[in-house]
Amino acid sequence: MDVDRAELAAHLDDVVVGLRRLTLTRQGLSLTAAATLTTLRHQGPVRLTGLASTEGITQPSMTTLVARLAEQGLVARQGDPTDGRAVLIALTPAGDDLLDRRRTARAARLSGPLSRLADDDVRQIADALPALARLAGVLAHS
Repeated sequence: MDVDRAELAAHLDDVVVGLRRLTLTRQGLSLTAAATLTTLRHQGPVRLTGLASTEGITQPSMTTLVARLAEQGLVARQGDPTDGRAVLIALTPAGDDLLDRRRTARAARLSGPLSRLADDDVRQIADALPALARLAGVLAHS
């Protein structure tokens, strides 16, 4: 089957925007803060410079964000075992718990709309998830 990848990308963008709107649960966090916590969950402790680069923001902005997240008890600074002069930023148990609660809330918001879809549509969405996860992985490493 020939697929117009540009058209597919546009449709995926529409879906992502719709899902983002439906599942937005800030709970006191900006999207950048939530993304930063998620990065720490997936990558483990990282240097602030690496974290800023991954999130696509300046180092001073990341410094401010990390200070705010640390005040909230969501991240902690710890020494880098490979370089005594460096500091790593790590997710705390409270940060991990917040991410779990946010995911649960988003999933609950999606349950209602999913229940209104035909079984065949739900099966097709479920069948597409592995490919979408691979796409997310490619995007994460771009």
